[in-house]
Amino acid sequence: MLMFKSQMKKNMLLHSLYNMLINLPTPSNINTMWNFGSLLGLMLMIQIISGLFLAMHFCPNTLLAFDSMIHICRDINNGWILRTIHANGASFFFIFIYIHIGRGIYFNSWELKYTWISGVIILFLLMATAFLGYVLPWGQMSFWGATVITNLLSAIPYMGEQLVLWLWGGFAVDNPTLNRFFTIHFLLPFILAILIIIHLMFLHETGSSNPLGLNLNIDKIPFFPYFIIKDLMGYMMFSVLFLILVMYYPYWLNDPDNFIPANPMNTPLHIQPEWYFLFAYSILRAIPNKLGGVIALVSSILILFTTLLHNKSYMKGMQFYPISQHLFWLWVNITCMLTWIGMKPVEPPYIMISQILTTIYFFNFLLMQMSQNIWDWINN
Repeated sequence: MLMFKSQMKKNMLLHSLYNMLINLPTPSNINTMWNFGSLLGLMLMIQIISGLFLAMHFCPNTLLAFDSMIHICRDINNGWILRTIHANGASFFFIFIYIHIGRGIYFNSWELKYTWISGVIILFLLMATAFLGYVLPWGQMSFWGATVITNLLSAIPYMGEQLVLWLWGGFAVDNPTLNRFFTIHFLLPFILAILIIIHLMFLHETGSSNPLGLNLNIDKIPFFPYFIIKDLMGYMMFSVLFLILVMYYPYWLNDPDNFIPANPMNTPLHIQPEWYFLFAYSILRAIPNKLGGVIALVSSILILFTTLLHNKSYMKGMQFYPISQHLFWLWVNITCMLTWIGMKPVEPPYIMISQILTTIYFFNFLLMQMSQNIWDWINN
């Protein structure tokens, strides 16, 4: 009986996998912007596999962490490739997820509510995973970045100071902190993988959206071979770009200060996170109040949930709404400008510019969604 149940479960799993990869009805008109979901799956596998090999040689100890990274790059066979693949893979991961989210906003994919909610949660966990991983090499920027970001918890009323001490495992960022960050960084990708499976389950319940935003039940084709070939083409194009970066410019996206061992007695002139966090970091710095800055930082991602509060648009997708379309590209440009401001020191005129851009970032995002409903109301 047990063997029969086990075989039934196995058959059900194979059947669902078959439907997911082979027989899934997919709108025939989805374009290249829908490739980034599969590319994100590829990036997760690259990060998990390269991370597992790196973990075999990494020492989560403040006295050995920096030297262990040098050991990996210099003494382990092909260790430098593993390290640069993992480091640059994080950058590509964020490039793809930002494009994926941008496409979802532009084509009103947020109307698939459960898929959208699970996707935003995945973004939060991905950002946490990337931050923890950035601390592990234990260079100057790793140490001071961890000190600055973990100190933000102290802004929480009543329990903030205790939370910081609990997270540090002491009275400063030290060996217990590095051990905890390594453990959590190792576990989070597997939790991410489970969440991504849930994300795909919600997506396959409703089906993919498409550029026209129509319910194209009569115009769907099997996922195999049409879209698997399309995804493989995306994989090949990505592989070429990724290998060029890894082989020719392996440290192009790295901060030079992170090649200096962590020194608690020497603060860098300008502390900044990796480039993919700079827009949120600019928003944090734009608010003079510590608690207000933390709230603005979290809200810069939480604002993605506000799309769920809007009514369904008469015509799905911003390509049918001229005002929303212009506001969307303004929002993209504001985000890029916030990323640029995040690289600048905290001094005039950058403080004023970041405050203006932060205000526009939040106001424009809300207006971008509301303008579709206003346009529908005017024309109907």
